[in-house]
Amino acid sequence: MQHLIRGRVLDFHADPAETQDNHRYWADGAIIVEGGKIVAVGDHADLARPDLPEMDHRPHLILPGFIDPHIHFPQLQVIASWGAQLLDWLNTYTFPEEARFADAGHATRMAGLFLDQLTAHGTTTAVAFCSSHKTSAEALFSAAHDRDMAMVAGKVMMDRNAPDAVLDTAQQGYDDTKALIRDWHGKGRQRYAITPRFAITSTPEQLAMTGQLAAEHPDCHVQTHLSENRDEIDFTLSLYPQARDYLDIYEQHGLLSDKLLLGHSIHLHPREIARMAETGSRAIFCPTSNLFLGSGLFDEAGLRGAGVVSGIATDVGGGTSYSMLQTLNEGYKILQMRGQKLHPLSAFHWATRGNAMALGMDDSIGTLRPGSAADLVVLDARATPAMDLRMERAQTLAEELFILQIMGDDRAVAQTYVAGRPCKT
Repeated sequence: MQHLIRGRVLDFHADPAETQDNHRYWADGAIIVEGGKIVAVGDHADLARPDLPEMDHRPHLILPGFIDPHIHFPQLQVIASWGAQLLDWLNTYTFPEEARFADAGHATRMAGLFLDQLTAHGTTTAVAFCSSHKTSAEALFSAAHDRDMAMVAGKVMMDRNAPDAVLDTAQQGYDDTKALIRDWHGKGRQRYAITPRFAITSTPEQLAMTGQLAAEHPDCHVQTHLSENRDEIDFTLSLYPQARDYLDIYEQHGLLSDKLLLGHSIHLHPREIARMAETGSRAIFCPTSNLFLGSGLFDEAGLRGAGVVSGIATDVGGGTSYSMLQTLNEGYKILQMRGQKLHPLSAFHWATRGNAMALGMDDSIGTLRPGSAADLVVLDARATPAMDLRMERAQTLAEELFILQIMGDDRAVAQTYVAGRPCKT
């Protein structure tokens, strides 16, 4: 049965950083949904029918749902853990917390709460690291499948430099991943990401088996971390003394491709940037995490100029907010420190179509193109008294978007639709 969602509608068809013809906007727009997919988008006057049920969100703004391409599912109760840099933070907070996800009951409870947080903040698709336990990935995929929510996720493979409770072995990591791919990759809207945590926690044997998995399943994503923190880089290179640089470790094991998502990618050498561009490997910017852990400042313009595609992500729990609005806020500030600009149109493109393109999934998410999933976020730029006061002086769509970007959070998310169904009560 078809239904119509009405409001001010914004959709991107090109990158605002590259062309002026980049979006469509309907002041009184409509999206017709059937079977969880978009059937049509346009002016309400053209699409409304007497027999068509309507959900009227005027005067709010409707966009494709936000996409978060780097987040840690087991870190819901780690977010806002006080003061440390990356390696200390992992050992003090993260690894003990992830050990709890060996328990299937705990993982199941947390999976539902995790998805609730995503949709409360307007995020309809995420690329998630699970714990090293097969149970954690099974719990997340099961919960997302039940909600018909697109999820890209994988159990972390890590066989050294962490407590025993969160370690697997090279063979166990391979076997568990194969079983999870068999059971979940392509089931409904679920996709698998082969997930070596990072080179510090994987032996050469495990990375070799990771490369074997990537070769055997070329339609799966691969997600890991790269060059987040200078101490991390030094430790990594001490473990792989034959590597030319950090990226070379992943390159030697056959992981570089347009399916590879490299979280952080801050402190890169020219050779690494060139190889990422040549292979299509993606850089994922995690601004709130980079600031919280004191990691460094991402070079968006430099990577773009070199031909590297970037996504932008929350990286909860090193990241400090589930909100892609707040992620764009801090991203704006980091780029300011770099002498770079992030126009609000570019920001909202990045969090929707841009992230979908980084994942190679823009045929199904990230836009309002007919045939795409009806994953939507409805935004209220007057959600708080301070925002309402500021909006009195806003005169353009770009100004409204910037107010949402800088002042918005989950309170500005009036509704989230996953496959055409509202998620917020």
